[in-house]
Amino acid sequence: MTQAILTDGPQLAAFLALETKVWEALTAGDPEADGRMLTEDFLGVYPSGFSDKAGHCEQLQDGPVMADYRLSDAQLRVISDGAVLLSYRAAYCPAGSREWKEMLISSLWEKRADGWLNSFSQDTPTA
Repeated sequence: MTQAILTDGPQLAAFLALETKVWEALTAGDPEADGRMLTEDFLGVYPSGFSDKAGHCEQLQDGPVMADYRLSDAQLRVISDGAVLLSYRAAYCPAGSREWKEMLISSLWEKRADGWLNSFSQDTPTA
């Protein structure tokens, strides 16, 4: 059962900051920084299919996959003391492109022994 739904405040800001680290790794082309934010059993659900942690990090082996991004309309569902679901709108420009795209993203963050890590992410393109 959801304990709370937050649309502002320090707890939402903290998880947006964690999510931003993933986006910064995508714009920097840094697979190690990306990997530090994901659980070993990470699952990504994308329009292109499923991805595990290795696949998420491997996309950065040849450099950045994003040129720029903007996150907005965030909300945080506090599931338990050890799990939250961050949902938001992402406007982004892929590396090598000038065309901005948009998607809705939901990321499950879980508290593990080494801190809060992203265990699941689903990207839904907007129409």
